[in-house]
Amino acid sequence: MKVAVTSRGSNLGAELDPRFGRARFFVVVDTETDRSTVHDNKGNLNILGYAGIKAAEAILKLGVHAVITGKVGPKALARLKAGDVEVYVGATGHVGQAVEQFKRGELECIREPTVEGHWMQALDLQRFSSSDKHERR
Repeated sequence: MKVAVTSRGSNLGAELDPRFGRARFFVVVDTETDRSTVHDNKGNLNILGYAGIKAAEAILKLGVHAVITGKVGPKALARLKAGDVEVYVGATGHVGQAVEQFKRGELECIREPTVEGHWMQALDLQRFSSSDKHERR
């Protein structure tokens, strides 16, 4: 099985990146052969929007069956689910340790996003600004 791990570095000893869409790298590990490949996600680091969806599209092209990450929003999760990719959270340590935790069944397979979409966060900020203006009047 191919598993993608969000990572800050380009090898199995690299620190995990808790972000999905803006992770620096995806380290893809074949859990049967322990062979790994690294895929750069640099293009998503500074884009203004849709980083999660673009990362999900990249993951689907890699042919992985599971993703190990820390945080994933609703749109990215929906796209991964539509492509039959499971998302796991709760890993600690470095990439290689995360894969071992996955193999031992220690990670949680999520069904719901772990963060709100950025559009929801913007809406909340807009509501906060509006209520703040009303209170000042």
